[in-house]
Amino acid sequence: MCDHDPHGALPIDADAELHRLGFSRRDMLRTAGIALAAGALSAVVGGTSTSSAAASVAMRPPVGDPQLAWLVGDHHVHTQFSHDAKYRVTQQLDAAQRYGVDWLAFTEHSNFAHAERGLPAAREQLQLERDRRGMLIFQGLEWYIPAAEHATVLVAPGPADARVLRAFELAWDGKLNGWDKPVGEAQAAEFERRAAEAIAWLGAQKRAGVIDDAVALANHPMRLGIDSPHELRVWRDADPDIMIGMEGAPGAQGSAVGQYSGPGDQRGEYVNSPRPDSWPGYPADAYRPYGGFDWATATVGGLWDALLAEGKPYWITSNSDNHLTVKDTWVTGDYPAGEPYASLPSEFDRWAVLGKRPDPVDTGAPQGGSDFWPGQFSRLHTGVVTRSYAGVLEAMRRGRMWVDHGHLLGGLDVRARADMPGKGAGRGNGAGGGWGNAAGRGVTLGGRLAARRGQDVVVTITVTTTDYVNAAGILPELAHVDLIAGPVTGAVSDADTVRAPETRVVRQFDTTGTRGTFTLTHVFERVDRPFYVRFRGSDGNRNGAGYHGAAVDPTGPIVHGDSDADPWKDTWFYANPIFVDVA
Repeated sequence: MCDHDPHGALPIDADAELHRLGFSRRDMLRTAGIALAAGALSAVVGGTSTSSAAASVAMRPPVGDPQLAWLVGDHHVHTQFSHDAKYRVTQQLDAAQRYGVDWLAFTEHSNFAHAERGLPAAREQLQLERDRRGMLIFQGLEWYIPAAEHATVLVAPGPADARVLRAFELAWDGKLNGWDKPVGEAQAAEFERRAAEAIAWLGAQKRAGVIDDAVALANHPMRLGIDSPHELRVWRDADPDIMIGMEGAPGAQGSAVGQYSGPGDQRGEYVNSPRPDSWPGYPADAYRPYGGFDWATATVGGLWDALLAEGKPYWITSNSDNHLTVKDTWVTGDYPAGEPYASLPSEFDRWAVLGKRPDPVDTGAPQGGSDFWPGQFSRLHTGVVTRSYAGVLEAMRRGRMWVDHGHLLGGLDVRARADMPGKGAGRGNGAGGGWGNAAGRGVTLGGRLAARRGQDVVVTITVTTTDYVNAAGILPELAHVDLIAGPVTGAVSDADTVRAPETRVVRQFDTTGTRGTFTLTHVFERVDRPFYVRFRGSDGNRNGAGYHGAAVDPTGPIVHGDSDADPWKDTWFYANPIFVDVA
């Protein structure tokens, strides 16, 4: 999760390397420009208008109610091939399998040493592990978005995956190209345009068949406050098939309980204040986590809801962002004696020689760290139709995802269907009678349900509680499940909008003491306009009035105090929305 200064690395001739890879910067810019134009990107970068691209995504045919297998994944993991992490590839994979992870993505930090040396070296190791493990293993990238934060970039394995990742890193990375901290509005607009071009270019590689598939999403968006609302919209509109959303909860969830933690430390290392390039519209509260989740996600009626209220399919995830595990006993080994290491002034320079840190050594003594192993605390559940790389990426793109902390849930299945209006438990028996798709096929998370005006929309939530103790020795208990809903009102006039004023918690189910598998049902009666509904719940240990007040969110997540940020004692699940189109 750390930033770094890459100027100590030995630079390479990026244009010459791009040429060797079969690309030219000029052609990449041209391809990106054509892709942006084809996508009708009309957002004025840094301005106030929004694109019609999101509307075109919203108008796609509704996704039905597929039979899904739920795979646990982690899309944001680092190894010794990142300058600030220490574990071998095999250590991360062993831990992931121990905690029930089915797929995992290695997302090393962008820089010249990674592009030139680390990426190809890591690829060889990952291919060996793919051949011997029953896991889906992605090689991705943590991209420094121009003028903004980091992003996960995932590419499906294939003959050109490493080549495209390397070209993307060299041509579009904000750190490598000096596009990270803009000075003035003109430069900010230029850098923001580069970010949109990068996303459009990656989408063009998919459409041209150079790669099979790719997705990207913003990492820890509120950590520094430099991902402005209009940038989140611009990235999504640049190619909605590629930029699918953001981390709803950051990694580094153990930062307040690590070996060297102190008063004021917060989950996710969210301890910052605004800096010169932070978006000025964010309040100071936005830089802190709420129940371990990012302010943009945790605030009912806040930034995430503002995006959903436009009808944007904008999804959230969770991950470990593992660099250094809480209180583990491993330290980075010594670099070889002699040159070139002896003369290099910094750890980053020594790492850059090979783009890899030495293998770690077990000391037997607890070390510093803020992270949990993949799957140990934070889990991303993806609903796939096929157990494959394509299946995972398509599940992510479609929003068939829910996340939990501390293994709060054993399982979650959400379905929505349109039904005839009526009284009683039956709510109409689906006989039709001119009601179109009454009692017709439903949809699941990320889906779009078509309903007729005046129909009821029935939402069923099937929960399976966890029947084992988690890594902290706690048997998780679910105290409540919340339905959060708001109308879809269309594109906003101000691309920096952070408020969905009509969104609120519409129902809370008390699940205290309920165990096993059970189903909760809510009926939206006689619907008359488009809306969305999303889902949330917690162990009930820490609740309070939400950011916009108890009338909007009576028992929402709250900010931790200076010395009570133990993540295991405040666990939540969040699920992506279902959209309901009413005509």
